[in-house]
Amino acid sequence: MNFLDLIWLIPLFPAAGFVINGLFGKRMSKTMVGVIACGLVFISFIFSAGAVYQLLQLDSAHRSHTVRLYEWINAGPAHTSEGPLANFRVDWGFLLDPLSSVMILVVTGIGFLIHIYSTGYMHEEDGYYRFFAYLNLFMFSMLTLVLGNNYVMMFVGWEGVGLCSYLLIGYYFHKKSAGDAAKKAFVVNRVGDWGFSIGIMMIFVTFGTIDFIQVGEKLREGVMAGAFHVGDPLFIGIALALFVGAAGKSAQIPLYVWLPDAMEGPTPVSALIHAATMVTAGVYMVARSNFIYQMAPQAMTVVAVIGAVTAFFAASIGLVQNDIKRVLAYSTVSQLGYMFLALGVGAFAAGIFHLMTHAFFKALLFLGSGSVIHALHHEQDMRKMGALKNKIPVTFWTMFVGTLAIAGTPFLAGFFSKDEILWKAFSSNQGHVLLWLLGAAVAGMTAFYMFRLIFMTFFGESRVDHHTEHHIHESPRSMTVPLIILAIGSVVAGYVGFPAWLGGNNAFEKFLDPVFEPLPIPHGPEAEYSHLAEAGMAAASVAIALIGFGLAYSKYCKRSWEQQREIRQYGSLYPVFLNKYYVDEGYDFLFVNQAKDAGTGLWKFDAAVVDGAVNGSAWTTVEGALGSGWWDRWVVDGIVKFIGGFIRTMSWPLRLIQTGYVQNYALVMILGLLIFIGYVLWGTS
Repeated sequence: MNFLDLIWLIPLFPAAGFVINGLFGKRMSKTMVGVIACGLVFISFIFSAGAVYQLLQLDSAHRSHTVRLYEWINAGPAHTSEGPLANFRVDWGFLLDPLSSVMILVVTGIGFLIHIYSTGYMHEEDGYYRFFAYLNLFMFSMLTLVLGNNYVMMFVGWEGVGLCSYLLIGYYFHKKSAGDAAKKAFVVNRVGDWGFSIGIMMIFVTFGTIDFIQVGEKLREGVMAGAFHVGDPLFIGIALALFVGAAGKSAQIPLYVWLPDAMEGPTPVSALIHAATMVTAGVYMVARSNFIYQMAPQAMTVVAVIGAVTAFFAASIGLVQNDIKRVLAYSTVSQLGYMFLALGVGAFAAGIFHLMTHAFFKALLFLGSGSVIHALHHEQDMRKMGALKNKIPVTFWTMFVGTLAIAGTPFLAGFFSKDEILWKAFSSNQGHVLLWLLGAAVAGMTAFYMFRLIFMTFFGESRVDHHTEHHIHESPRSMTVPLIILAIGSVVAGYVGFPAWLGGNNAFEKFLDPVFEPLPIPHGPEAEYSHLAEAGMAAASVAIALIGFGLAYSKYCKRSWEQQREIRQYGSLYPVFLNKYYVDEGYDFLFVNQAKDAGTGLWKFDAAVVDGAVNGSAWTTVEGALGSGWWDRWVVDGIVKFIGGFIRTMSWPLRLIQTGYVQNYALVMILGLLIFIGYVLWGTS
């Protein structure tokens, strides 16, 4: 079977699951719903693995395969002299190359495990079929995003995953907090999407195409012909516009505020969408657009600085959070910052490497937290946990492995990818020692807050409610088996990028080389460092992480947790960290409340305007206009009532016969039949 020509089926299978479960799931058993949802995602994984295997058989310089199904948009003749806008053409096409290969394996592989986990975690929830329909729709959207061969296809998937994020964050729609969180995610991401759409339009106007391969080729030709130059304002503008979109989707400063609130959704959603896949879409988009960023080193500096600052900022907030899922949410924001730091210093392969390893251990940690929450009957506050190590051992040991991996423990997955980023942040031409210092500090903070989570949850004295304590139990196999598989992945996934300084050959980076091939532009000489220097930097980051572990051990394991002692150890910084630097309050003051006030002002127009006009007093008129209700009652309601009344009047003849009463319809049918019989008899007489 030629899987390469069938890559268009990879997103189609979960789309079929969405249709089947969405239309018929309510009438099917939960077992059948789960089999359909999980089975179709597994088939997507098989097709993905087959396609990637066949791609690997090709020569490294030709590992790119495009399938164009049909012409989707054609805004003008194919060849005219009317300018580029007349030639806007978009194919519904799919591209498999080393970069999209990594993404589809991550999305379908980890997505399948999370689907299996969800069958156990969500089994007692209402709307079971609806949850899996949304989850399958997300898989279709995410696979369209990473397999699309042009920016418009990517944007379709981009908006699709945004829709699914909204639906799944607000899955518990009876909770106001869930509805508010879904709306917050929707609104914040619209800001990012605005930037992304501007970037796409600028790309088309500049190159006359939005096809990834064609844009890259035209940019390369323009550089060789001297038409394009490094640092042109045009490329800086495109790169920054795209990064606005990436910052929204991948939760970077200042658009990160939606992701922690997204924890209102079910835990499997947090693992799949808000940790392993959707939130990395911005990283993928910047990596896919690497040829544009190579032309805009100033924009790359912005990406690196925002990535490093976001990593530090989010990690500092995670130090004191008490909700187990929010700790992991801020950890996700921080790790995404690491990925952007890598992209900003030109280490595109290192950023994707960390994206891949992070998907394993962060999905594991979120699903592990879900197992804890499941055992404690939906309790998420770590202050009400403790001493769970021996009560839910599989959950503990798998989460412990995930914590070791994210903390950068030598020879686990996170060690290889994180240290590659830190090394590039120090040694590359785009790097700087301050970026390395920020990244190294984040490594120590990550170890601290993650082991704080482990010690508060599984060690010390039990702070669990007495009624709940008697019902603590390990999760079912449908939940623990995916945890075990992800724990294994958190150990071994990093070995595909075993570094040269340890005797490896950086196979992962070489695999991605064709996608991240440097443009023919002048580059300054790279500083040369020995493998010993790289090993020394890795040792320094491990030492910093060990300090973080030691502090967490001494404060949360050797001594029982006490909130007052924790407050004292941070002093005046504690409320700042706990309240997330008051950023949400600032946004409420600057934007949310202002919008509410503006809406209230419009609503407060009332009949006093008319009274003021009659009395001839301009002041009374203005004062009355700000009174209450006139605008809403006469303008807004008036338009709505006019439209309704107009349609009601025009539909009057139809309403005479469309009464909704069966006896009326039967009478009309009998009368019609009698008229027809009479007509026939009259005609034959």
